[in-house]
Amino acid sequence: MYYYPLQPPYFLLLLGLFVAITSGFALSGTLKLVVEKWQINSAENSQASSSLKKLLSVPFLGITSGICLFVSSGLEIFGFPDSLALGIGLPLSVLTCLLIWLQLGSMLTFAERQGMKSLDLDSLP
Repeated sequence: MYYYPLQPPYFLLLLGLFVAITSGFALSGTLKLVVEKWQINSAENSQASSSLKKLLSVPFLGITSGICLFVSSGLEIFGFPDSLALGIGLPLSVLTCLLIWLQLGSMLTFAERQGMKSLDLDSLP
């Protein structure tokens, strides 16, 4: 037996995409401000963990919730029941965002210790 929703959640799909993209722009702007602050205060030792906590607040959680809404709604459009779509979309989006967060944290710590020039791939021989 096939499951076809009477009202596919197209609006929720677009809303999730919009939330994820706008939160991504906010995270990008916040990340640029943190890096500029590091360059200005290069003589002082700034804490990477305090900068990461600022980044975690709204933008990163917005990206995570937007991706979860997008994936869950997309699965519902393709015929998955609500609970199964959320059961797949929530762990998938949270795990993906957690792995990205860990990678971002390690890159920021590396850039703080080695300098921003260490991340420039064009200058490698």
